Amino acid sequence: MSELRHLINITDLSVEEIDHLIAVADDIIAHPEAYWDACAHKKLATLFFEPSTRTRLSFTAAMMELGGNVLGFDQAASSSTSKGESVSDTIVMACCYADIVAMRHPKEGAPFVGARHSTVPIINAGDGGHFHPTQTLTDLLTIHRKKGDFKGLTIGLCGDLKFGRTVHSLIEAMIRYEDIHFVMISPEELDLPSYIKEQLNKAGVDWREVSSLEEALPELDVLYMTRVQKERFFNEEDYIRLKDSFILNRAMLSTAKDDMIVMHPLPRVNEIAIDVDDDPRATYFYQALMGKYIRMALILFLLGIK
Repeated sequence: MSELRHLINITDLSVEEIDHLIAVADDIIAHPEAYWDACAHKKLATLFFEPSTRTRLSFTAAMMELGGNVLGFDQAASSSTSKGESVSDTIVMACCYADIVAMRHPKEGAPFVGARHSTVPIINAGDGGHFHPTQTLTDLLTIHRKKGDFKGLTIGLCGDLKFGRTVHSLIEAMIRYEDIHFVMISPEELDLPSYIKEQLNKAGVDWREVSSLEEALPELDVLYMTRVQKERFFNEEDYIRLKDSFILNRAMLSTAKDDMIVMHPLPRVNEIAIDVDDDPRATYFYQALMGKYIRMALILFLLGIK
């Protein structure tokens, strides 16, 4: 029996394992029929204590395309959490019914707590403003398929860098690759947490902070937009003041490289105008599709299915 593995943070995977998952996802895209029954008679539990569209649906689609089944809930009110059940008890019960669990929770660290009580693999599908490792795998697959390699890329991260768990996980993944450059674009109130800055410095990564998207655009190979997340704010006045700090429209792309790609973990609100959707550099819907394939690869990996 293979060792029980969980994915709580992207650093739970080595660079070699990430590269392996990207290669398997590429093969799934090229030969989908070879994977149709790979998870026959296996069950995935999706325990979503927080709303989600893409992450929950892509996990569901991933397991179904592998020939498996899916059970679970899509909001805390639908579970016994509403009656006071603890996270650990919910996980123990889920292990009675499923072979693998994908869990989203508004509280940082909840999937880690769940993993300590689990007898099946736990996948962190997002915990508060902390980590979102499967979104990071989605982002890495998207960048790799669009750019061919990670080496030498200049990546602009724009918007909510303070609470944006997708940004934090992407940085932690990419600083392990060679010759990566970051430009951080945010209002001062939403800049990177100090511990992420310390990780960048410790890794010797080239990075800088700017407050102007227009200033950064010409040098970027990847522009990663994020929304200002209302659910992470304690003060609605601060949210209203900061929510439209950066809005990308098609006219602004005139100064960007022809092969730059525009990414976004979605959902978007106002930060990308709809006139960008028709630009060939718009990659965010393709990115959402890649989420299904990389999650298929991850499910196979954690279940030990060759």
